[in-house]
Amino acid sequence: MKVTVRYFASMREAMGTGTELLDTQATTLAALRAELVARGGAGADALAPGRAVRMALDQVMCPESTLLTAGCEVAFFPPVTGG
Repeated sequence: MKVTVRYFASMREAMGTGTELLDTQATTLAALRAELVARGGAGADALAPGRAVRMALDQVMCPESTLLTAGCEVAFFPPVTGG
């Protein structure tokens, strides 16, 4: 299925792009993250297991177990703190 993936802040810098359209076999956010890590490179380090990564599906914050749907938008970004 095709999904749009968006990267924000330091994730965008590590991935070398802000947006990409992917054809994926992943069915969950966790599986998509694993696919992206498997590609290797700096992006793999940014998304590696154990790294704090926030995820959203269609602009709603979600856990890694959330199911993907064809045409959805997935966003990855580092945790944000404010004051």
